[in-house]
Amino acid sequence: MHGLSRVRGFTQDDAHIFCTPDQVQEEFLNVLELTKLVLAKAGFEKFTAQISLRDLSKPEKYLGDPATFARAEQDIIDAVAKAGLEAVQVPGEAAFYGPKLDFMIKDAIGRTWQLGTIQVDYNLPERFQLEYIGADNQAHRPVMIHRAPFGSMERFISILIENTTGKLPLWLAPDQFAVLPIGEGHIEYCKKVLAQLEEAGLSGYVDDRNETIGRKIRDTELKKVPYMLIAGDKEMEAGVVALRKQSEGDKGAVTVADFASQLLAEIEGNPDA
Repeated sequence: MHGLSRVRGFTQDDAHIFCTPDQVQEEFLNVLELTKLVLAKAGFEKFTAQISLRDLSKPEKYLGDPATFARAEQDIIDAVAKAGLEAVQVPGEAAFYGPKLDFMIKDAIGRTWQLGTIQVDYNLPERFQLEYIGADNQAHRPVMIHRAPFGSMERFISILIENTTGKLPLWLAPDQFAVLPIGEGHIEYCKKVLAQLEEAGLSGYVDDRNETIGRKIRDTELKKVPYMLIAGDKEMEAGVVALRKQSEGDKGAVTVADFASQLLAEIEGNPDA
């Protein structure tokens, strides 16, 4: 995955929130919860929260008034404490325009990479001379919060693929299932199964190649498709499919409706529903 981890340019899910100084903590906490949700959905349950601060020995590296920079640092420290999030403070890792909270994730060989980041910035609104009219009918300077829950999309995908060994979460898998007809006479039935599942909002395909069922199962396993639905004469007569799960083998016969309900519950994070 090194080609995704080290790139000439990267795509960032960057957005900016402009708020009053009194709103900084609430908005920061909202973005913090969003970032934790993104990481959890991708299966990154273990991460290190890093408060990236200035290197006080090199003040020339940073923009603006040192007191304002210190205020932004304290905003982050206070918000992280209020959220009850354990975090380490690392001097020298702040951006030149402001401190930040970075979410550090390990790859498959233990190297640490920054993914999500939230930054508090008093400097750029000053440089751009941004203003809002407050309740006192006077002009005030807003605060900018930079937020990127994924960070670099390329880096995020590379670490996700490594951590899952290609077995992507069901909601993210390009193909959530494959329908495997045992013979040519079962292809039309399998296409009806596919249509019913697509109507339920699920994504998959019919493997109608002229290959043995053993070869189709093996190829589907190699593609790391989460589920296989196999249909032959017995399944057609009963109106069911034989279910197999990636790396777990045979799960017995199920109706298409029950399988759809099972997958939708799993995608919603409630596989026992």
